[in-house]
Amino acid sequence: MSEGTQLSPELARGLLQLARALLAAARNWTLYPPEHAIVGASVARVSDAIRESTLGAIVSVGITPNTLLVENAPADSTQAAIAEAAALLHDRDLLRISFVGDVPERALRSFLRLLALDADERRRLGGPAQIWAIDGDPSIALEQIEYEKVLAREEGAVPEPARRDDVWRSIVLSIVTTQQAMFDEHAQERLVAIAGSVPDIGDLATAVSAPRCALDGSPMLTSQAAAVLAAYRHLAGIVSVKAPDRMAEVMNNLAAASLQLDPHVVVQIMNTTDAQESSAQIVTGLASAFDDTKVAQLLATALALDGRASDRLATIFNTIAPDEDRKRRVLTLTRSLLNETDFGRAGNFQTLWSSTEELLVSYNETPFVSDMYRTALDEVGTRAERMAAAELPAELPEWMTSLGQDNVRALSVQMLIDMLTIESDAKRAGEIAHDMEALAEDLLMAGAYQDAGAVIAALSARGSSTNAIGRDACRQALDRVGQSPALMETLSLVDDLDEDTWETVRGLIVKIGPSTVTALSAVAATERETRASQRASAIILAFGKGAISRLAPLVGDERWFAQFTGATLLGAIGSAEVVPLLQPLLRKSDPRVARAAVVALGKIDDAAAARAVQTVLRAATGDLRKTVIDALVVERDPRVVPLLSRVIAESAPLGVDHVVVVEMVDALAKVGCDTAVPTLVTTSRVKRFFGGKKVKVLKEHAVDAMVRIGGTKAAAALDDLALSGDRALRRIVAQKRRSVS
Repeated sequence: MSEGTQLSPELARGLLQLARALLAAARNWTLYPPEHAIVGASVARVSDAIRESTLGAIVSVGITPNTLLVENAPADSTQAAIAEAAALLHDRDLLRISFVGDVPERALRSFLRLLALDADERRRLGGPAQIWAIDGDPSIALEQIEYEKVLAREEGAVPEPARRDDVWRSIVLSIVTTQQAMFDEHAQERLVAIAGSVPDIGDLATAVSAPRCALDGSPMLTSQAAAVLAAYRHLAGIVSVKAPDRMAEVMNNLAAASLQLDPHVVVQIMNTTDAQESSAQIVTGLASAFDDTKVAQLLATALALDGRASDRLATIFNTIAPDEDRKRRVLTLTRSLLNETDFGRAGNFQTLWSSTEELLVSYNETPFVSDMYRTALDEVGTRAERMAAAELPAELPEWMTSLGQDNVRALSVQMLIDMLTIESDAKRAGEIAHDMEALAEDLLMAGAYQDAGAVIAALSARGSSTNAIGRDACRQALDRVGQSPALMETLSLVDDLDEDTWETVRGLIVKIGPSTVTALSAVAATERETRASQRASAIILAFGKGAISRLAPLVGDERWFAQFTGATLLGAIGSAEVVPLLQPLLRKSDPRVARAAVVALGKIDDAAAARAVQTVLRAATGDLRKTVIDALVVERDPRVVPLLSRVIAESAPLGVDHVVVVEMVDALAKVGCDTAVPTLVTTSRVKRFFGGKKVKVLKEHAVDAMVRIGGTKAAAALDDLALSGDRALRRIVAQKRRSVS
């Protein structure tokens, strides 16, 4: 296809459904065990989406970081599901995925298992396509990024350790953005190379710490130290796995590279309170790797910059050089280094040095650490051993269960609900409502419908409470949930939900309110009625008048079954407000739609509905008019009687509307409801000089209708007409009664 080619509407719709199904399945695979019912339903939904998209043929989907492609035609990346699915597959090193006919469930489960693999493990095994070639199914074909070609594009067979290429930039970016960075095989090899070069370690440390500055450009020492420490951790961690025999060399290199950094940053690193064990090991390793010369260089630089010794510097100095002799040696070297600086040549240097030497040599932590605290620290190891040897409490299984995913999630839900309940500030209540909205969507996507129902119930209670703080924000949050992709994903599974689960989902949808009608309409509009469409339609009808305006898109849809569903739902609501939406459907060429619109109008006791039907009857002739009338009376619904009566009352029975009125009288007879008797009596008493045959026909049809309806009310009316009617009417009544008897 040429550039700019667009997908057909059917293929675009199918690809969107497939993207949604795949995202939900991948998410549920990570949240639930493989045998869980929700996982099974998700897998079945992916299978259905593939079947509808491929129609038994082969479909190949290209993958970019931002969208999906079919024959080079891009899908609509403004659809969140398309963009998220593309990112998901691209992050798994996939370039293309092809589906060959029907894909069995076991293949889809294997594919979801592949997507959930750790990045390092996936690449260690050769990439997704290589793994699939061994463990996969021929119904799915995968094409992956070719790592060899990526390497071939790099300049040189063996890159310099700190060459500023894409690998270098990705390493720096990973460390800057998260301290839990994951590196592929190429990045790991580069890190091992960097660890062997002191200048390159310094450059890496500088690069990761440089962004950590305030708005005025001043360095944020704590953040910079954390970034450098993270870089050191990654270097040491990779080397400990790839080349453990080089660890001593690497620690010496880290210590040497630290001398290139701002000494304040190094002091902050040495004084870190990071709880990670790896960080503590780095700090300990650095302290061991600093020889006397390195410590003196660090100390001299820090003193020259600050012009004095601080308690923090004294603490670090005491950590690196705890014994008295080493302190004296280091201070001697430090003074020699300072004598070559402007600071060492200053007139007051001797006084400053004396106070510095006194602080650094005589530093004692006793004022800061009590005897009790020191004793407690000394006994930590003994206490740990004693606790490990002790018998585990009987309540331990219950305690561990309380830390399970379901319990932690339920606790998060309850905490947010409680926060909203006690919040007294309107602005803060709005922020909490927004958080609860996001939580509700996440819970829906995860299939945690009970917890989602609790969140939605809390928002609904606050949103419907008069003068409640945050009332509008809660109502708006519910409206957004009702129109969210998360709810659409939930509704796409409605057909697979058991009765208990459906009751939970139905309850939370009802609490959200009419904003869910658009999503429900997409499920209700089907060519063949399903359990899902029945469930969706029932909720829409439960909203009553509140659903009318939101059904307009369904009525305006180009698909006949969508229009049919819209007409049926509007007719079931039966309010006068639906008439303007139904009138355009009377002019549709599809007889199924027009018939549904007529049936819907017939159930509405309103003058506008009667005029709409009357207009159609006047314009129609022959079989078409018969079809319209049959549509009105086919269900023998008593609700149609008022409309038929209005049509008769507003027509000219002896003029242009004579045939229409006669047919309306016959229609009342078919409905067979005695509420039509007053209209029939009025019609039977019609008079006009020289009315001739038309008057006689009206009287005969009206009397015949009352006879067919039967019952006490119709019998009483016929008795009255037999006594008080005109001569022609009395004769007709007598004849009808004789023929019946």
